[in-house]
Amino acid sequence: MNKIATTAEPEKVDADLRSARQPEAAVPTWSEERPVPHPIKHHGWISRLRSYFVLSPLIWAYTIILGTISLISSLFESDGRIQHRLARFWSWLIMKTILSPVKVTGVEFIQGADTKPRVYAVTHASALDIPILYVYLPFQFRIIFKSELLSYPFIGWHLQRSGQVCINQQNPAASIGAVKSALRSLRGGMPLVIFPEGGRTLDGHIQPFLPGAFFLAIKAQADIVPIALVDTFDLLPMNTYHIKCQPLEMRVGQPISTTGLNLRDMDHVSAKVKSAIEALHSAPRIRTTA
Repeated sequence: MNKIATTAEPEKVDADLRSARQPEAAVPTWSEERPVPHPIKHHGWISRLRSYFVLSPLIWAYTIILGTISLISSLFESDGRIQHRLARFWSWLIMKTILSPVKVTGVEFIQGADTKPRVYAVTHASALDIPILYVYLPFQFRIIFKSELLSYPFIGWHLQRSGQVCINQQNPAASIGAVKSALRSLRGGMPLVIFPEGGRTLDGHIQPFLPGAFFLAIKAQADIVPIALVDTFDLLPMNTYHIKCQPLEMRVGQPISTTGLNLRDMDHVSAKVKSAIEALHSAPRIRTTA
């Protein structure tokens, strides 16, 4: 299993974690203005049958086979590289299977991301957001995930044994060790992916960010790269297995620096990142002509 060394400053990090959870660190109230929704796309019974009897079984097959290989490989490596490649191959298979091409804009903002600390702040509307990130972020990274995912067979096992960062939202004190390890890893140059909303949206709109979402970015003085995944909610919203095949977009924004900032600036950083993500998400589609 890939293990990440803990930081050498536990008392200071513990104090900072406690201060980050204080009321004054809460995220400000956001504007209720929301972009005009896209026209509703209708998918009939053929789409449902294809999803239930072809796409979903194939995805589960990929998960079981590659998840098993990933578990075995975790016994023989310490840096998670093989497991990351397996996760990327699993994601590539899924994206090819669901027939949903992804248009990536702002790719210049992710090039060279493995040479300096960076945190990628991503919208989260679908379970299929993860495969998109694995396919289109061309480097090894770590993901912050909720402890509830550990109960999922194969996926939870992979997350636990591949060095990803588990956060217990019901008991934050239990996550202090994981946060210390993630901070050490981020400072060492390992990119980190976070979902600042804390989970998948229920209505397709960007939700308020969690207080302390950018604690690690500020502590590591890492740049924050905003990413908006567009139309993944329509692709596969929560509480359904109906995959509605359609074109998608991954929009990457200009990095936001945290150099010289401290935890007192967390609200400002959170607001700035959220504003950047909302602008990316609400921007009109760029239509190409033949």
